[in-house]
Amino acid sequence: MIKKIFFYLVFLSFLTLKEAFASGNSGMPQLNPEFWISQIFWLTLTFGILYILLSKLILPKISKNLEIRKSQILENIEAAEKQREESEQKIKEYDKIINNNKIEAKNYFNQNRAKILKDINKKKENLENQINAEINKAEIEIQDFKNKAPEKIYKIAIETSADLINQLIGIKINNSSISAIVEDVSKKKYKLL
Repeated sequence: MIKKIFFYLVFLSFLTLKEAFASGNSGMPQLNPEFWISQIFWLTLTFGILYILLSKLILPKISKNLEIRKSQILENIEAAEKQREESEQKIKEYDKIINNNKIEAKNYFNQNRAKILKDINKKKENLENQINAEINKAEIEIQDFKNKAPEKIYKIAIETSADLINQLIGIKINNSSISAIVEDVSKKKYKLL
């Protein structure tokens, strides 16, 4: 507002001070007050035409383009917001699928682990039963061998004694007399132990 008042005062001072700008016949015509009215007319006409061209043709196109740009930007923002929401929804669905698959995998792993442990325990139990059966069988054989061992030792002792006496003396002795001697010696040994 102050600028407008300043320019009006400067313009009025130019109109009133003809002597300041009149430099005679050889001066610049723009500064000669005789030509100011024609200059103002052409200035007004030129700027009027420029104003009409700008206000009626150029500025409406520019404002229309600005409005179109603004609407496109708003549409793009809405589309981007919609895509962002869709992507967030997809991310949530993806996370849900991942979590469900993790839970399924964990359950599958636990089920298979339980089956494997059950199979291992079953096989271990079968193996222990087989081992126990073999141990019992071996213990029975050992006990049977222990029970039969004195009898076999007795027979072997009789046969060995008979062979030794036959080789040493050259006489065949009756097995019953040797068995009585072996029986007597073995009873003495068992008493000592």
